[in-house]
Formats: sequence, structure tokens, C-alpha cells
Amino acid sequence: MRVLLLGAGKIGCTIIDLLRLTGDYKVTVGEREDSVLAALADKGVPCLHVNVTDGEALSRALHNQDIVINALPHQAVAPVAVAAVKHGVHYFDLTEDVATTRLVKDMAATAKTALMPQCGLAPGFISIATHNLISHFDTVRDVQMRVGALPVYPTNALKYNLTWSTDGLINEYCMPCECIMNGLPDEVLPLEGYETISIDGVEYECFNTSGGIGTMCETLAGKIENLNYKTLRYIGHCEIMRLLVNELGLGKRRDLLKDVLETAIPSTLQDEVLIFISAKGKKNNRLLQENFVRKIYGTEIAGIPRSAIQVTTAAGICGVVDLFASGRLPKSGFIRQEQVNLQDFLGNRFGQFYTAPGQGGKHS
Repeated sequence: MRVLLLGAGKIGCTIIDLLRLTGDYKVTVGEREDSVLAALADKGVPCLHVNVTDGEALSRALHNQDIVINALPHQAVAPVAVAAVKHGVHYFDLTEDVATTRLVKDMAATAKTALMPQCGLAPGFISIATHNLISHFDTVRDVQMRVGALPVYPTNALKYNLTWSTDGLINEYCMPCECIMNGLPDEVLPLEGYETISIDGVEYECFNTSGGIGTMCETLAGKIENLNYKTLRYIGHCEIMRLLVNELGLGKRRDLLKDVLETAIPSTLQDEVLIFISAKGKKNNRLLQENFVRKIYGTEIAGIPRSAIQVTTAAGICGVVDLFASGRLPKSGFIRQEQVNLQDFLGNRFGQFYTAPGQGGKHS
């Protein structure tokens, strides 16, 4: 299976190694940064210089490819998805952006190929697990989806380290957040809806962020009373981000906010991913609550240490690509995360990174 990967950042490089280790995928990487291309070429990875704003270069890169994986920021979703449909290439991405996902869905209505956005952790795996959890009930009343990527050893005032895309993080903190309230689809403000939760004796804060809920609101409209997605952080993070984004107005000056965060906040490989889903509903006329919990740490892939967010995000998209390639997902049209069977995903060679709560291993 021939795969074009666009974007060789932290997540992209993990995707490259996961797919190449199997021997089943011929991966070509499209990047615009010469230094990144040189480093990949030294590892024997086929590369192309591609700027997605250059339509001709993008078309040449897509030629003779079966699948394109878009690991670029959400601003690159539209041009890549349009080009993929035009050239008959199946499309997968990691975007958390709601507007661009709707654009992909609209294109998929008439596409002869498959388009599957939001394939990482959240959005992504969180919807697969949530959809499975609610299937355990006869009727569902309330569902809470909570995800956090946190440093194991927080040392700064934000109690946070940059472990994935800064552009994606800022987008989640600035854009409206979809939910279902009292049975109706709704939108709420980011950095609001504050609450606290205790997991394994540690207290965390939760607040609204955009995009993590994926397409679940549309899927569950009219079938559930309340559904929401919130990000998990250590206590104190939200207050500082409200100051930066809202009170200082940096939410309207995203380039400056990105520069501030990337200048002041270091990255780390010593992180953990927390997944907490809680569902309340009736089964056999009894009101019950059931929870799905995972705690995942970083690991080594191809002898290289990877953070937990790199592993879970890359495994999320590689897992659904692998299921698609093996005929376990539709071959055309718009594919939602919740169409993926949880047991199929966890039994997949990439989905297995999610199977052992709190455990890491080496994969080479």
C-alpha cells in the first residue's frame, strides 16, 4: 500500500516509523523544510519537497499514491483534501478543527474515495471508545469525555509542557466547543465549564476545548440528553490560559501566543495520556454508570523514545489506516471515528498501544 505522509513533525515522524516497521506500507514523505527532508533522506525515507500551497507540487506528490495522511496543521486540510479527491487518493488527517472537518464531510458526499478526518487521540480514539461504551446501555442519559496529555513531572506555573502541535493546542483553546445539552446540539465557550475530577487519587481540572468531541454530536443528536468533551489538566492551568487568551487578548493574536508558548514552555518526552469516559444510562430499567479509563505513557519505537501523545496520536491514525487497508472500513465517502469497532481497533497491531493501561514497551 502506497502512502504519502504530509508533515514530518513530532507526530509525523512517529507515523513514519510505525508504518515502515510493518513492511506493508511504502511511505513517501512530503515536507517543505529542507533540514527535515535531509534528515529523513539520511534514514533512507523517500522524500519530496512539497508546499501544499503549491498546487502543482501537491498534485505531483499525490500521483500514484493510494492513501494520503495529512499530519499538517488544520490550515492545510482544505487544499490537501481537495487535491486528494481530485486525484482519487484516500484521505486521512489529524485535525481538531470543526470547520475544516465539515468541509471534508461535504466533499465526501460525492467522492469516489474515502475521507476520514480527526484520526488521532482526541478527536479520534476517544470517539471509538465512547461509542462502544454507550452501546452497553439500553438508553443513555449523560456522557462525559475527558482527555489530557500531561507532563509526568510538572515544574512550571502552567504545569504543562508542549508535547504536540502548538497551533492545534491554541485552536482548541480559542474556538467554540460542540456539545449536546438537554437533548439538543449546542456550542459553549472554550476554557469554560470548569470542574475537577480525581483519577487514581490525583485531582485534575477539566474545561471546554474545541474539536475533541469529533462528530459525536451529530451521531448522537436526539439519542442522548447530555454529551460534552473537556480537556484534563493539572489544577491551575486553566486560570493562566484564561488570562493569556481572554484577558490579554492573545486569542486574537495567535502568532504572538504561539511565540510566547514556544519560547517559554519546553517540550518533554516524559508525559502521560489520560483518557476518562463516563456514561450514565438505563439497562434493564436500572440507572447505571460505567467508565472507561486509560493511562498511557511514552515508549520506544524503532529505538527512539516517543512521548505518550506522539504514540497515541500516531497509533490512532495508523490503526484506522490499517483497518481501512484490510477492508474493515468503508471504501468511499465520509468515515466517522465512531464507525470503527473498538475491539477491531484494540486488536490491531497499532491499536495495541492503547490496550495496556499505564504500561509502555519497546517496539522495534
